Amino acid sequence: MKIAFLASEVLPFAKTGGLADVAGALPKYLGRRGSDVHVLLPYYREVSRKAPAPSGSLTFRMDWLGRSQTFTSVEHRADGFTAHFIVNDDYFDREHLYATPDGDYPDNGERFAFFAKASLAVLKALDVRPDILHVHDWQAAIALAYLRFVFSGDPAFAETRTLFTIHNLAYQGQFPREILGRIGLPDGLFNMHDLEFYGKVNFLKAGIVYSDAVSTVSPRYSREIQTPEFGCGLDGLLKFKSDRLFGLLNGVDYAAWDPAVDKLIAAPFTPQDLTGKSKCKSALPLLIGLPPEAAASPVVGMVTRLAGQKGLDIVVEALEGLFELDIVLVILGTGESKIQAALADAQRRRPRQLGLKVAFDERVAHAIYAGSDMFLIPSRYEPCGLTQMYSLKYGTIPIVRATGGLDDSISEFDRAAGTGTGFKFEAAAAEDLVAAVKRAIIVFSKRDLWRRLVQNAMAEDFSWERAAGEYLKLYETVRAF
Repeated sequence: MKIAFLASEVLPFAKTGGLADVAGALPKYLGRRGSDVHVLLPYYREVSRKAPAPSGSLTFRMDWLGRSQTFTSVEHRADGFTAHFIVNDDYFDREHLYATPDGDYPDNGERFAFFAKASLAVLKALDVRPDILHVHDWQAAIALAYLRFVFSGDPAFAETRTLFTIHNLAYQGQFPREILGRIGLPDGLFNMHDLEFYGKVNFLKAGIVYSDAVSTVSPRYSREIQTPEFGCGLDGLLKFKSDRLFGLLNGVDYAAWDPAVDKLIAAPFTPQDLTGKSKCKSALPLLIGLPPEAAASPVVGMVTRLAGQKGLDIVVEALEGLFELDIVLVILGTGESKIQAALADAQRRRPRQLGLKVAFDERVAHAIYAGSDMFLIPSRYEPCGLTQMYSLKYGTIPIVRATGGLDDSISEFDRAAGTGTGFKFEAAAAEDLVAAVKRAIIVFSKRDLWRRLVQNAMAEDFSWERAAGEYLKLYETVRAF
């Protein structure tokens, strides 16, 4: 099967969030299963720093902004797939991918429309003829409008079927009406059945309306976005397309996240020999600025954006209740200044119970996964989530709000049956969060029960090998439409 990916960020070349993890890992594992995979992404300044020397450069011509323009693409053979970087220094040779600290780049609509149209032009010129065009998030979604209205009837895409994946519905790419004519799409698409959305052009809507099928990154999130609470104004459209709306859990790359081989943690460990996990717990306080005796308490870790969407406001409200349980809370992340300030104040008041590092540090992140006993994820919504999958692999028991991919990937521990992998709570409320942590602490105090729970967690398989197989099944379903 020939598969073409359009994504605005791809590991190891460029990343701001989880999209890059998926767009870097899934093509690799599809390629290992025998698919011919091509990945197209912009040639950002960040890519030029990270990517090895390209294996070739090609020049193309297409209509852009009302005139014929040339652009280039550079090719690089990655692990399992071919990467094609779309070069346009005016649009992509910038310090950041989407925004500066002061806000989004004002020409983002034009930038990513160029990327989308140029990607299709490259696929056509190289005669790739993909069976599946897999498009990700709003930055690439407008490609499906070009496919419908600019490349319509082109033999290069005659057999192509399309899948659009929503990684986070809250980010939609909305721009003034005038952008349609500027980027070479019919002005008549500005209507409620096509791209109009409350007086703006909505790029993400193009992905929903013009794709053969839509997927999200967990089954529950695919259902949640069909409701007003989570639908971000598009719930009606998504409900209308529900017969072609699918939810597949992301995977994780165990080559990078496995305590048996992790070079960033204090000691390796396996489900059969957890001695190293005790060493990792003993090493954690020093890394996070806590006294050594903190390792004698139950340690609850968090690696997260310090943001309301991630439920950090709930954590702030719950802090005193959590500290009364005699736990140690360890937090790594950056985010909203109000939440950062509240946590810093709590750390000053509870220096022996709260370890806080306002940064992103890969080594500290791995140390928290390996050295904590539990891992707290209280998100208000979570399309998929990867941190709970990482924590399972490290025998660090997730305590999660039952939403999106968190609900799909974690099952409540049953003390009588010895089944389950973590603890869940329903309401986005401090008292419910504290109650879930309390349940975990009770099990933690019973050594045999806790060891059974840790064994359950570490036995879970959220590998990309598994996820790639699920995507191949979905591609076959889409090809039959």
